[in-house]
Amino acid sequence: MSINQPPQATAAPVGGGGAPDARQLRTILIAVSIALMAVIASVSGLNVAQTHMAVEFDASQNTVLWIINIYTLALAALLLPLGAIGDRLGRKPMLITGLTVFGAASVVAGLAPSAGVMIAARVAAGISAAMIMPITLAVITSTFPEERRGKAIGVWTGVAGGGGILGMFLSALLVDVADWRWLFVLPVVLVIVALAMTLKSVPNSREPSTHSFDTMGALVSTIAVIGLIFVLQEGPERGWTAPVTLMSLIVGVVAAIGFVAWELHRRDASLLDVRLFRERGLASGSITLLVVFGVQAGIAVVLFPFFQAVLGWSGLLSTVAMMPMAVMMMMASGLAPKTAAKIGARSTMTVGVALATLGLALMALFVSVDGGYLSILAGMLAMGIGMGLSMTPSTEAITSSLPRAKQGVASALNDVTREFGTALGVAMLGALLANGYRGAIDDKLDGIPAGAADTAREGIANAIEVAPKSGGHAQDLIHAAQQSFVDGWQQAMWAGTAVMAVLFLHVALRGPKNAAPTAPSDEAEPVPAVSVR
Repeated sequence: MSINQPPQATAAPVGGGGAPDARQLRTILIAVSIALMAVIASVSGLNVAQTHMAVEFDASQNTVLWIINIYTLALAALLLPLGAIGDRLGRKPMLITGLTVFGAASVVAGLAPSAGVMIAARVAAGISAAMIMPITLAVITSTFPEERRGKAIGVWTGVAGGGGILGMFLSALLVDVADWRWLFVLPVVLVIVALAMTLKSVPNSREPSTHSFDTMGALVSTIAVIGLIFVLQEGPERGWTAPVTLMSLIVGVVAAIGFVAWELHRRDASLLDVRLFRERGLASGSITLLVVFGVQAGIAVVLFPFFQAVLGWSGLLSTVAMMPMAVMMMMASGLAPKTAAKIGARSTMTVGVALATLGLALMALFVSVDGGYLSILAGMLAMGIGMGLSMTPSTEAITSSLPRAKQGVASALNDVTREFGTALGVAMLGALLANGYRGAIDDKLDGIPAGAADTAREGIANAIEVAPKSGGHAQDLIHAAQQSFVDGWQQAMWAGTAVMAVLFLHVALRGPKNAAPTAPSDEAEPVPAVSVR
């Protein structure tokens, strides 16, 4: 078994040719970053158009949630199989195919006459996104020379981390100034630009294998991911003890156990060699991304209701308020490779996790209705910097733990971990916030009419909507709901702080080993070309 084998050299175009020069490498990085942005922006973009879709399609809230969630479900389920297929068949053809299908699906979604057509288009977009996302990172790890690879991964990580917030901002802007269907113009434009740059500049590489494709592993992994992601997405809506939720959980867990057993049986011919998780880099990198992305997604669940229901801001202004955290995250992701070169990957990850933990604690300590945005700004900035510093070396730890022939799989594993973390964070922190809100508002409803009080217990948005119907108690009810939301916020933030503190100890003790410090080069040195057939 080959363990901890980083990609060794830049990939040459299939059929021979020299290694890409510095200018072409920059073009390649821009191309894959734009492709990644199209995928990431589409994950969260439709959130700002929920009410518009419900009205236009005469759809229930459950149907609207399926329109949003089916994309993420298809994306997460197929990342590993399609990443592996891209390694075998060629990364450039896979990227081109994915971009073409993704663009076509976005056009259909933008013109969809019904919820059924919209769901079908979102499924196609999710499948093609699973073709695009792992390949964008695999192109970097298989094409860039070692001295430039960390910096490129930092850019990729920044886009992956901050792209969702940027996508929501642009989506909210389009909804405000135009029509919700214009949301799909953004991914189409990004796809066209990325496709043109890919055709011109991205070299092809593929890794022939002496083993047959692990079809059984691909099938079982898909079932496992669908089952577990479905639980996290639907549990809050259907109930954690609902029959469909429990059945999905059982199927997901059994399939996950079966996948591990099958991969151990396949050994070197496996889709994902699970034995590699004994390596500190792969294990700690995966755990860090799982937790950090979970906390980030959970924070978004908490922040938007705070901006809109507590501070009374519009959707567009609320997304603007999130931008400082996204900007800090993207900047820190770019600086992380240089920091890791000086003090080591584990030290950089430890500092990043510590800052993110501090950010959560600051928000839990100082958030208040009267303090408004300034009461959480310092915490948001610390979180953004911390997440950026921790994500880039975590991603590099994962990709460098698998051999060159498995870079599509390594990239897919990185992406699956992010998707699981996102779903887990939304479910857990969202549930903690809801429970904390209900527990706090129960003590503040004395004198409020029974009907209005029952509605107010369902959530802060419900409380604000029903407040005018409570007669002279309207302002009291709104104030009670806002204060109760802040109380629930603090409970969720302290829970996140505790989880991050545990992660801090894990990374400090079991993070990837610090390599000897090396100064990253700003320009690529000549690297022997590798002919990839």
